Amino acid sequence: MVKFLLWLLLLVVCWPLALLALVLWPIVWLISLPFRLIGIVLEGVFALLRAMVTLPARLLGWRPAASAG
Repeated sequence: MVKFLLWLLLLVVCWPLALLALVLWPIVWLISLPFRLIGIVLEGVFALLRAMVTLPARLLGWRPAASAG
């Protein structure tokens, strides 16, 4: 809702820029999509590496701290 209100404010103040943002937003979203997918894959790889590194300690009874996320 806040984004919409900010866009309406931009439309009132500078309508060509607001219309340009409205037209270009889907293109920017499509360009950023591969980078988001790469980020998701890298997050999974790092989680796997962390699990492999901490596996021996967990097998010996170590528990991660409650604040770890």
